[in-house]
Amino acid sequence: MEAGILVSSREDISSLFPEQTTGPKYKDLSSQFSSVRQVRGDGNCFYRALFFARLESVLHNARALQRLKEKITQTCQDFTSARFDESSFEHHLNTVVNVVEQCLADMQEDRLLQLFNDQTTSDGVVQFLRLLTSAHLQNHADFFCNFVEAPNLQVYCQQEVEAMAMESDHVDILALSQALDICIHIVSMEGDEHQLAHHIIPEGAEPSVHLLYQTSHYNILYPRPQH
Repeated sequence: MEAGILVSSREDISSLFPEQTTGPKYKDLSSQFSSVRQVRGDGNCFYRALFFARLESVLHNARALQRLKEKITQTCQDFTSARFDESSFEHHLNTVVNVVEQCLADMQEDRLLQLFNDQTTSDGVVQFLRLLTSAHLQNHADFFCNFVEAPNLQVYCQQEVEAMAMESDHVDILALSQALDICIHIVSMEGDEHQLAHHIIPEGAEPSVHLLYQTSHYNILYPRPQH
């Protein structure tokens, strides 16, 4: 990726392949997905990729964008329930609402790319998503505490979730998926040498976002049209 770019333009799926690769996983990947959008590997890639892909999936649908804006605005309640001080989230919440409003005003991919490649705006979105994930984990502590290694959930949230540049864990992905009501399809290159692993979160739902997980990093995938 070029220096300074946080989210790239769409590229052919083959741009991810090492030279002369013909491994079964790569064949599988290119049969299912046509293109990819690369996201900067800075520890924030999951959050940045998820929200960019979600906005892009509803970019030409004013009603869906409006619903997303309402959903974001309602997260004030999540923060209040988790006893967050308003000063800690209000600015980031406004950044995200502003991003959605700009998408509503100009439903163009170029505008979305511009917003996400502006470091301050893009990082504001990531920080908001991190705080929301933390709030959701803490508001549903009875469930999530079973999956967290740290001394307690609050410590985990402060050190692993709220801090920028910390890689996201499965538990964080599940929490954010629930908090924003987004179904995520993660295609993993890890594990089994011959087969891609597919994770749908939550299970059984219809995903609106497709992400590729490879060497602790997330990029955005675009499925080939189903005939």
